[in-house]
Formats: sequence, C-alpha cells, structure tokens
Amino acid sequence: MNQPTPTLPPEYGPPLSLALAKQVMAAAEAECARHGWPMVIAIVDSSGHLVMLHKLDQAQYGSVEIARLKAETAFRFRRSTKIYEDLITTGGAGLRLLALPNATPLTGGLPILVGGKVVGAIGVSGLQPAQDEQVAQAGLAAIAAGG
Repeated sequence: MNQPTPTLPPEYGPPLSLALAKQVMAAAEAECARHGWPMVIAIVDSSGHLVMLHKLDQAQYGSVEIARLKAETAFRFRRSTKIYEDLITTGGAGLRLLALPNATPLTGGLPILVGGKVVGAIGVSGLQPAQDEQVAQAGLAAIAAGG
C-alpha cells in the first residue's frame, strides 16, 4: 500500500526586516480599523523573536499573550495555526496535537513568506477565529501587494 508523500513546509529564510514588519502591521491594523475590531497583533521573525506587538484600544488583555503564541506557533511549525485547530476539532488522532509543546492550536496565526521562505509570522487575537484570521490575512496581503 502506497502512503501519500507528505507536503513539506517551506524553508526558513532570513529574519524579516522591521520595515516589512511595519507594512504587515499597518495592513492588519487597517483591517481592524475598517471594522472597528479591538484586537492584538503580534509579529515574530524567523528566529522566533517578537518584532512588534500592538494592542489596539479596548482589546482584551488576555489576547496579548494569545496573539504572540499564535505567531510563535505559525513560525515554529511553518504552517497556519488553523490547520491545528481543524485537526483537533475532528477528534480522534487529531487530539494528539494537544501534546505538542509550544503549540497554540487556535486560528489566527500565519507564517510570513518572502520568496517562498518563512521570514516570520503574524498572530492575531481578540474576536472570533474567522475575524482573527481575516486580520492576519490582511497583513499578509500587504506583502503580496508590494507594500
């Protein structure tokens, strides 16, 4: 019986620059402002260190740590955190993900790719999972749009 070949995650690249982190942050904040969403946005680089963290007015305090953890999980595992949340919600073998150290299986964390390599990650927390993901995606769209 042939096993499917697993899809390898993208390679790590050099740490993202502060200028790029600011572009991603500005786009994510603009998405929050457009909807009046009080959120926390965290950006880490490809060494796993926090580059930026913005807590918007009236964002819940608990979201500060969660946003950072989502970004770190997306960086460490080079995947969207939504993948892990979806696997856990299926139950069964997906529950083994709860044993992963330093993993936050909550939607809203995305790796930041430049040239196909992971240069950092963004994590967003504050509202419902779909809204957290929407803000993170808006941040990444700034890269695709060239700034």
